[in-house]
Amino acid sequence: MLGFVATPAGAEVNDAALMSARPAKLLSEYGLFSDAAHQAPAEGVLPYDLVTPLFTDYAHKYRFVYVPKGQKASYDDREVMAFPVGTTLVKTFAYPADFREPGKNVRIIETRLLIHQEKGWNAWAYVWDEALQDGVLKVAGKTLPVSWVDLGGETRQTSYVVPNKNQCKGCHTFNKEFTPIGPKARNLNKTYPYASGAANQLAHWVEAGILEGAPTPERAPKVPAMDDESADLDARARAYLDINCAHCHRLEGPASTSGLFLTWDEDNKTTWGYKKRPVAAGRGSGGLDYDIMPGKPEQSILIHRLQSTDPGVMMPEVGRTTVHEEGINLLKEWINSIE
Repeated sequence: MLGFVATPAGAEVNDAALMSARPAKLLSEYGLFSDAAHQAPAEGVLPYDLVTPLFTDYAHKYRFVYVPKGQKASYDDREVMAFPVGTTLVKTFAYPADFREPGKNVRIIETRLLIHQEKGWNAWAYVWDEALQDGVLKVAGKTLPVSWVDLGGETRQTSYVVPNKNQCKGCHTFNKEFTPIGPKARNLNKTYPYASGAANQLAHWVEAGILEGAPTPERAPKVPAMDDESADLDARARAYLDINCAHCHRLEGPASTSGLFLTWDEDNKTTWGYKKRPVAAGRGSGGLDYDIMPGKPEQSILIHRLQSTDPGVMMPEVGRTTVHEEGINLLKEWINSIE
């Protein structure tokens, strides 16, 4: 037990609070959890996961989706599902004390909400107080020291950054409109261990009545997990770049002027970086010539920026303060394989 005050059993989601133009000061006011201590969702709030999550300083993440009763999201084969007004996407960031025992001594850091209101999507970050009683609204963001023991038994630590509202907009933009990033068919098409039994997420959403128009999972797109060594290396690397970079690096994204487009279905080799010269040289390029230099990851700007923690060089620009070593190793292996 982590010491949280749980939402009373049987409590319903507070739709009025979700639709209010003024965000609640406390996360508990929304009624999204029946047991916040164990991240147990309230009735009508479904947990979900992504095939490969976006990297955020090794934080563990608990995701949930709430679609109001009687409403359904419309399936999209390529982009984020078309969620109805009232939909809320919940993402909690947490650090187990020891990653080798992920269910024990978990410190919950923050819970972010994406709420689809009448005028569009809105984002709010709630930081859990020191007594771990509730999440408190932090519009201006916050920096928190965190530490954990990694899978190799080594103690790690960093300054975890809760983004401010403007920083959220920096990534969650599609065609100049605020939008979610993760819940696309290709990222959701996997099995999830629901309390009622393991099931494919797309099929479960249809059965739960919150999604319409979806094909069977076998006919829906799917990306491989980054750590699935049985899968094609190129597909694993492209899927990693898709979830970590392509929300900005695409024609409709904030980094469209870079000409570097990293979406899963981008088939132009130059556009996804193959011997592509940067639009703007400078310190970010590290004096290197190409975004991806085939066979030479050490000469690739992509690797240079992903393994940097210099604010003027690193990519992504927000969302991390550490280097994702496993991701870098995957991309280096991939670039070494390219001719």
